[in-house]
Amino acid sequence: MIDLVKGPRPAAARDTLVILDELSQLRMLDLVRNDRQYLTEQLRADPAFAVCDVSGRLVMVHLTAKGEMSARLEKARRAGDTMATRLNATKREEAQLISLQDNGALTLALAEGTVLGSYGFRKYKTDTKGAPTLEKITVIAKEVSADQVEELADLCEGVFTARDLVNEPVSFLNAKQLAAEIRTLSKNAGFKVEVLNKEKIQTLGMGGLIAVNKGSLDEPTFSILEWKPKNAVNKKPLLLVGKGVVYDTGGLSLKPTANSMDQMKCDMAGAAAVACAIAVVAKRELPVHVIGLVPATDNRPGGNAYAPGDVVRMHSGLTVEVLNTDAEGRMILADALSYGERYKPELVFTLATLTGAASRAIGTYGTVTMGTASDAEFKKLDDAGHTTFERVARLPFWDEYGEEILSEVADIKNLGSDLGGAQTAGKFLARFTTHPYIHLDIAGPAFLTKRDGYRTKGGTGVGVRLLYQFIKQRVKG
Repeated sequence: MIDLVKGPRPAAARDTLVILDELSQLRMLDLVRNDRQYLTEQLRADPAFAVCDVSGRLVMVHLTAKGEMSARLEKARRAGDTMATRLNATKREEAQLISLQDNGALTLALAEGTVLGSYGFRKYKTDTKGAPTLEKITVIAKEVSADQVEELADLCEGVFTARDLVNEPVSFLNAKQLAAEIRTLSKNAGFKVEVLNKEKIQTLGMGGLIAVNKGSLDEPTFSILEWKPKNAVNKKPLLLVGKGVVYDTGGLSLKPTANSMDQMKCDMAGAAAVACAIAVVAKRELPVHVIGLVPATDNRPGGNAYAPGDVVRMHSGLTVEVLNTDAEGRMILADALSYGERYKPELVFTLATLTGAASRAIGTYGTVTMGTASDAEFKKLDDAGHTTFERVARLPFWDEYGEEILSEVADIKNLGSDLGGAQTAGKFLARFTTHPYIHLDIAGPAFLTKRDGYRTKGGTGVGVRLLYQFIKQRVKG
């Protein structure tokens, strides 16, 4: 993790990142005329990024865009990522960020893009070739406080941890190890966690989680996370439920598409987002009561694996006809949602890499969302998505989608028709909670096969920044 700190004043000998909103502000930099003119010409051609080598010191400049703030913030983040790429390519270990403009949000966005763009998962590498080298960024800006810089550092650390978890193979990160990693997070951040073992899960009647786990040699876990400060602004908690399928073969309904299992270590990205978002909330001591639930298992075709045609009695008492064992995420999330009823939450979220239909609908550019919560709640989520550029696209949640999952042999079935797969999955989950509900299907943006700016290849940590911003806005409201 990069050490992101607030600095007192610039040091002339350092590599420097600069953000400004007028070309005339370049005069405030300690540069000779020719270097200043060189940067000016670049910025006139492309305001997003200019670079000049000043006696071995890199000076990189971003001229902020005009227009809508969400787009301006994202352009600043991407400029920061470009700067990070240059710094890491030349093996620089630290740099300073100097702001010559007055918008603190834009300054922090540039820093955010620089930090997030410097991520690398190197745990299993035996050499350092290509590894990010940037370790420290000092922010010199009158418009941001030391606390804001510290908050950004905590948030980026949360994203890095989520990325690490998603990038871990199941040879390390089985269900028990995921629970252990959540325990470590809780100790570092200050929230409470309880982990239920297989015996307790069976005693509670979590038939969905037990069914999915039947083909595995590794036992399931069910983690309960809670951050409950004394000064919480909400009388009823927010409930965040994250899918924790640490690896998904599809079970007996083995995934048929070529290479489709290559990325299935990412099927616990929802769990990573929930755990890391709560960790950031706790670190920042936000006055809001939040509970997280993480049902975890792998989904394999071995042993006594559950099979198409099986009927499973869930924690809620509802019976489910299994038509496809690759529709396993909704089975374990349903038990968690039902368990969450005891908390009487004011709002419920599920985060899951749930359906290919979601990623086919909008690609990797955002998260599909739907549910029963009020339009006002969806508006708040949309605002958080625009602020963080973890955008959400709301799909219709018509009653007809719910009719598609009615079963002739059980209460419901775990698969709808070939069409509207994201919504029928959402309707399945909605049957297991009676409270205002928002489902986030992160199948598209959770894991990338190629880098997209500061969203690095592999696990992106999507959901951490979105949830934190949503909760932070809620506290302010």
